[in-house]
Amino acid sequence: MLNTGWLKYRGAAPYPAGGNDSPRPPSIKWVLIVLLLALATPTHAAEDTRQTNAAYGGSLGKSGNPSPGGSGGIQGTPATRPPSYLPGGYQREAIFQQSMYGADSGYQKEESLRQAMPGLPAWALDTYRPDMTQSLKPFGANLFRGNFASTYGSGMNDDYVILPGDRITVRVWGARNYDDVLFVDQQGNIFLPEVGPVQVAGLKQAALSGSVRAKLASVFPENVNIYVNLQSAQPVAVYVAGSVPNPGRYAGGPQDSVMSYLDRAGGILPEQGSYRNIKILRGRQVIGRVDLYNYMMRGELPHIRLKDGDTILVEPFGMSVAAYGLLRQPARYEFRGAASGKDLLAYALPMNGVSHVSVGGMRNGEPFNVYVTLEDFRNLRLEDGDRVEFVADTRGRTIMVAASGAIHGASRFPVLKQTRLKTLLEYIAVEPELADIRSIYIRRRSVAAEQKIILADALRRLEQSALTATSASVDEAGIRVKEAELIQNFVQRASQMEPDGVLVVSRDGRISDVLLEEGDEIVIPRKTDVVHVSGEVLIPAAVTWEKDLSLKGYLDGAGGLSDRADTDNILIVGLNGEVSRAEGQHIKPGDRILVMPRFDSKNLQLVKDVTQVLYQMAVAVKVAVGL
Repeated sequence: MLNTGWLKYRGAAPYPAGGNDSPRPPSIKWVLIVLLLALATPTHAAEDTRQTNAAYGGSLGKSGNPSPGGSGGIQGTPATRPPSYLPGGYQREAIFQQSMYGADSGYQKEESLRQAMPGLPAWALDTYRPDMTQSLKPFGANLFRGNFASTYGSGMNDDYVILPGDRITVRVWGARNYDDVLFVDQQGNIFLPEVGPVQVAGLKQAALSGSVRAKLASVFPENVNIYVNLQSAQPVAVYVAGSVPNPGRYAGGPQDSVMSYLDRAGGILPEQGSYRNIKILRGRQVIGRVDLYNYMMRGELPHIRLKDGDTILVEPFGMSVAAYGLLRQPARYEFRGAASGKDLLAYALPMNGVSHVSVGGMRNGEPFNVYVTLEDFRNLRLEDGDRVEFVADTRGRTIMVAASGAIHGASRFPVLKQTRLKTLLEYIAVEPELADIRSIYIRRRSVAAEQKIILADALRRLEQSALTATSASVDEAGIRVKEAELIQNFVQRASQMEPDGVLVVSRDGRISDVLLEEGDEIVIPRKTDVVHVSGEVLIPAAVTWEKDLSLKGYLDGAGGLSDRADTDNILIVGLNGEVSRAEGQHIKPGDRILVMPRFDSKNLQLVKDVTQVLYQMAVAVKVAVGL
């Protein structure tokens, strides 16, 4: 039987005194059981963690791209990460309501997504790749690793030009003997006994020996041999300043390159210094400029002979574009002025197979994003801070979708063919206070084309009906001729109108998650307090919306109905693009009231046909077209 005495008196005296029933010390077995029970009890820390997770919404919740082996969320993302974060550094911003997507959508409040780093290639929505530009280094960042710092040159080459301060060895033997090391003085001369000054400054080393020999031969024409050698060049001290890790004064030779002095100063600060705008100063004068891109691409450097006291100034990093993807040299590329895609291609060198380019950045203070073919990219203007990704897009894999209305940021999105509306809506940044997110609609090319076909067929049948109408009398025949002319004029005007191709996707605040098509334009209307009244009214007008104002009140605000108004055919066009009859409708802010024209004729079939076409025109074009 289990002895519960020790457990019973836990917290008091561990061993009660007296009697044979006094509890014995617990066995190892029961100590382990108690420890396991204690470990199984949630601690305050664990409870705090759960509360923290709950405050942030727990995990990221349902995801269209669950991590491998998981039920949702993003791979590598902590469970305590707030749900306002999405892959690639994107942040949600309140706009969409749960009612838009339904109770099962996972949306508990108005929310949308603002791109914290605008320009995520929408064609990559299936992979949610992180922003690659964060790890990109400037083109040429690996240039200075000490390989140039050790290239001090003594000037012992044939092209070296003699300067004051250089040391020259002169040996003479035969009829005269002489051996000495001579310094080139400030006038550029060396002095030989019995010969006098010999001008050597400005001579190349290859011509030095011949010049001295000729001077000596003019004094001692026979039995004199001479040996001349440049022993060492005068060292110089050059200042290195600007965006370098270790600015200062560095010693070297006048033949040493700018690269050598930069390397001694630690190279160029990758995030600050320019690789294309390096000035060489002598006093306050700029005597040369160095563009290291010329060296990296073609091995070219300007030949600048440095003097003592010269300054190498590395200017700040200029306009740059981050390029990555299918490139031979992913990097941040610097430009000295305005740049185009063609300029970037000269350095970035895309791999074979690249077909498209995704460009993201800012234009006029607003996020910018385009997806173009490689050929079109050549003429695209680039701006400072742009991110450019080169991709090999499978033929027909992506479609281009546009967004308009109350948005700020990217307005064109390349997406996969199977992308649905709700998926892309999360990547469209809107103006929360101005956007009517309950009235989103789509302008679709295929819908417009279908509407045009239907209208053309209806107009053809209407014209045929008017031309083939029979008459019972001469007077009636005259009326039919006038009607036919009227119909023909109407058909001619109507056939020139282009349907808007509106696809209604939102009703009562709920959005249909339709598949997107090539050329779709997602319209997010702006909120408005105005109701537009047009058609057969005396004065088409915009009337301020009032909650309790009736349809007649709005019509009166436009001067009332005209004599040609069809009181049985008044239509309401909602902000979401939906068209309905006015009977029993509650007028909402942003609605358009269309008063259709009346067509009077004794030919009832013609009246019916005209009325039907007028209605179809109103639905397709959103205007009341009169005869």
